Amino acid sequence: MTDRTTPHPRVEDLLARLTLPEKIGLLHQWQAAVPRLDLPGFRTGTEALHGVAWLGEATVFPQVIGLASSWNPDLLRAIGAAVGDEVRAKHHADPDRVGLNVWAPVVNPLRDPRWGRNEEGWSEDPWLTGRLATAYAHGLRGDHPERLRTAPTVKHFLGYNNETDRATTSSDLPPRVLHEYELPAFRAPLAAGAAVAAMASYNLVNGVPAHLSPLIDAELRRWAPGEVLVVGDAEAVSNIAGVQGHRPDHVSGFAAALRAGIDSFTENGTDSEPTRQRLTEALRRGLISTADVDRAVRRILTLRLRLGDLDPPHTDPYAATGPQVVDCPAHRELARKAARQSVVLLHHTGLLPLPSQSRVAVLGPLADVVYEDWYSGTLPYAVTTYQGLAERLPQVTTHPGADRIRLRLADRYVGCPDDDAGGPLTVGAEATDFDVYDWGRDTVALRAVGNGRHVGADDDGVLVNDRPGPGGWVVRETFQFDPLPDGAVLLRHLATDRYVTVDTDGRLRVDGDGPQAATAFTIDLVADGVAEAAALAAAADVAVVALGNHPMVGGRETEDRVDLALPARQEALLRAVHAANPRTVLVLTSSYPYAIGWAREHLPAVLWSAHGGQEHGTALAEVLLGDAEPGGRLTQTWYADDAELPDLFDYDVIGADATYLYYRGDPLFPFGHGLSYTDFAYSGLRLSASTVTVGAQVEVSVEVTNTGARTGEEVVQLYTRQRRSRVKQPLRQLRDFARVTLAPGERQTVTLRLRTAELTWWDADRGGYVVEDATHSVLVGRSATDVRQVGAVTVRGEPVERASRLHTASGAR
Repeated sequence: MTDRTTPHPRVEDLLARLTLPEKIGLLHQWQAAVPRLDLPGFRTGTEALHGVAWLGEATVFPQVIGLASSWNPDLLRAIGAAVGDEVRAKHHADPDRVGLNVWAPVVNPLRDPRWGRNEEGWSEDPWLTGRLATAYAHGLRGDHPERLRTAPTVKHFLGYNNETDRATTSSDLPPRVLHEYELPAFRAPLAAGAAVAAMASYNLVNGVPAHLSPLIDAELRRWAPGEVLVVGDAEAVSNIAGVQGHRPDHVSGFAAALRAGIDSFTENGTDSEPTRQRLTEALRRGLISTADVDRAVRRILTLRLRLGDLDPPHTDPYAATGPQVVDCPAHRELARKAARQSVVLLHHTGLLPLPSQSRVAVLGPLADVVYEDWYSGTLPYAVTTYQGLAERLPQVTTHPGADRIRLRLADRYVGCPDDDAGGPLTVGAEATDFDVYDWGRDTVALRAVGNGRHVGADDDGVLVNDRPGPGGWVVRETFQFDPLPDGAVLLRHLATDRYVTVDTDGRLRVDGDGPQAATAFTIDLVADGVAEAAALAAAADVAVVALGNHPMVGGRETEDRVDLALPARQEALLRAVHAANPRTVLVLTSSYPYAIGWAREHLPAVLWSAHGGQEHGTALAEVLLGDAEPGGRLTQTWYADDAELPDLFDYDVIGADATYLYYRGDPLFPFGHGLSYTDFAYSGLRLSASTVTVGAQVEVSVEVTNTGARTGEEVVQLYTRQRRSRVKQPLRQLRDFARVTLAPGERQTVTLRLRTAELTWWDADRGGYVVEDATHSVLVGRSATDVRQVGAVTVRGEPVERASRLHTASGAR
């Protein structure tokens, strides 16, 4: 690997031959070709969070929060390699459009489960985030000693966990929170050489736009063994002089970003002209120097050299990676394995696994559908929960639990075409039935029964039934019913915040500026979805209720959640089905935790998985029927109520007692939680030493025995707690884990490693990390709160003088 302090001769030669305008042309996401030097065009930014996104069909793995629930770095590395191969294949087919710089993994710790992008992250624990993200990034980059398969980019640097006003809010990070919680997740993949690039975030950090943060050079680049390319997020550099008002004009904003360490500007789509003009003017004004330009171009060319972009195609070790790898059998099997190991058994009193001859009703809005999220590839195929069970069981019924309605205006009805193409919604004599899907907080989607297409507003504001479902950057397929005193409703289009009216041609349009301009409709109930689903449940041996979120609605990029509640209609469906058949299993598929206290109290079984990709239904069926263990474990705390959370904008996890590290309450489901179909006993805790000096590694061994009648998978977890300190310490902190598979009666010695150099806290007075002379409880168990064995180790730390004044919890002064 090229050391960042030793410029590569080929890069320096090319840099010397490029003209200044040519160099500036390389500072945009879509880099201009330089034909006279045989330098091809290049683009940064292929999305690859859990598969190749936005480039057609590709293997779709579970969402990242689901992949993380596997607690399986080896699996994640294999998935990263598969995704990297599919990026390479698509690049070989279309090198101009598909770049090899991939924008993954996201390493922002999941501080608050209300964050709209929760599904993109790995864990609320920064160490676990770093370990899992490093494994995935290693797979993406490949194992070749010189060439990168792809160039992974960690994002979003730094302190980014809110979508609400994300470009104008400041994430205020006290010193300890910065160094103990936010930075470590970024450090791990960069220090390991697994990631070679980073993306700055939209927000401000301690009052400074993240794209101007001194931490880019002071911290981020200091960790890596080689050069780190830093890219701007989409249109974010324009925010510096725009909504952030941090510079007087775009020229000075772009100049400040380049000086701060932004090398590649993701602005104005494929049009690099505005970026080139602004940087050229910045040079003329003396706001940047040619040395600033050269420094960024050197990093860009170094990355391209490592990708093989500057060499003849025949030297490419990945040249044989062709289209046959996309969704190949091996990748399908990986997707199936990942989906299986992502399923978490949250609660169980004995109903599962289901007998092979069970009559099952699969009910709910997620029963017979698999959703893509914003960063998914196009599904090459999809197995739903209903399909997965129907292939295995003799009698399976299904119902979405959605109400079926008609919209009436006096004696006329809303109708629309039944053909696949759909068309405008109009008022006339013929009625169309619509199924109503509740996605939470009164947000509904309407699906025309005749052609199965969703209703949305086209570019002219006309309502049409031609959509596969809610989707897109701006979701134009969601509505809210505003009730009137006489029982009629107004239909409000959420994307435009306008009301539906009927124009002179009888077409429904989104053009009412307020309730007074809206057309009132009467809802005629054609079928009660909850009642019909409950009837199917009553006729079955077992009801499987498939609930959760639509990943494009209510909790996604640009939109945080305001609470943790299930959609009201989904909660009503669950309770009605349970009343009809107490043998009810909740299968929750979601991008984030829900407060499902009623389900835990009343149901015999609750399973959770993230949106699982193309093999979602196969994996769930295998787990429900006992062919596979529910192998997942939670990587974030599930709270009983959002009242237990601090303010969304409070980033001080130490002062706010946030995350499993500091939370003192009783969680609904704790960090690390996940049940098995068998039982495990822990015994014989042994430590390789009881007293050590800083830097030593302590081996922690424990005997784990499968005491049940089935083969089972267990994730053995090691935590520590410092018993005495002059600052506030975590209540427990994950240090290591191991995933083991044990046959009935089998016992295995599991050895975990405690690295005493990691038992640090940040001393703001000294400006460095400290390991105190202290005793630490050693906790081994099944989750952060289910501790089975306890020991202790004393660490002889460096002498630390008592501070002249007391530290605040977070190191702020």
